[in-house]
Amino acid sequence: MSVLFKSRFNRLCSKPKERKKHFRWRWVFLVLGIGLVVLFFIVFCNLKVKKCAEGRIYNDAQVIPARKVGLLLGTMPYTKNGNVNRYYANRIDAAAQLYFAQKISYILISGDNHRHGYNEPEDMRQSLIALGVPDSVIYLDYAGFRTFDSMIRAKEVFGQDSVTVISQCWHNERAIYIAEHHSLDAIAFNAKDVRYRKSYLKNHTREALAKVKVVLDDVFHKQPRYLGEYMMIPGSQSTAYKDSIRSFSYPNNVKQSN
Repeated sequence: MSVLFKSRFNRLCSKPKERKKHFRWRWVFLVLGIGLVVLFFIVFCNLKVKKCAEGRIYNDAQVIPARKVGLLLGTMPYTKNGNVNRYYANRIDAAAQLYFAQKISYILISGDNHRHGYNEPEDMRQSLIALGVPDSVIYLDYAGFRTFDSMIRAKEVFGQDSVTVISQCWHNERAIYIAEHHSLDAIAFNAKDVRYRKSYLKNHTREALAKVKVVLDDVFHKQPRYLGEYMMIPGSQSTAYKDSIRSFSYPNNVKQSN
């Protein structure tokens, strides 16, 4: 009897341990499963965006078709440590190259001007002028808070049915995807890419997630942060800035730019 009792007792004691063990494995499999689904979705979104851009991105200024307006996507002129941002410099060079090759007649610079003292479009304008691009062909969009806003505003605010996007290849892919899903005929010219050793992995991870976001923006019918009054290019440059930021109420920036 004692032997039988001990055997039953041992089995009863072992069951809670086994249940706990199985419970842990269920959580492990659940987490792994969710991770695989997320990874699959990220890969799917990136391939979807890249596929949309196929055949619309150019590296040679002599080959790319001519368009009236080149849409130069903004970025900061300097890195956080004070060095020249090579992404910025390469985009400026690419825009000037297209203009002097007579592949674009006007340049719409779309960037961020959300706070006093930070003005991507104006910085880029000054850099283009320094390279010999006439000020008369440059238009500024100060509400390009992100690529999504820049693309839609080029159509809805600046009246363009087609544009040549100017940025790095990975950025151009997203821009073309947005244009495709908002009835804007877009091609793109690649500025030279940059590989910062310390931030290479970080930048590419962020870009992979940005492509996911742009797909989700389309699914959920995301709208730009601001639109504004309609301003055709070519048109009045003196009112373009004021009209485009009328709803922002940035008196300091307006005074500084004027």
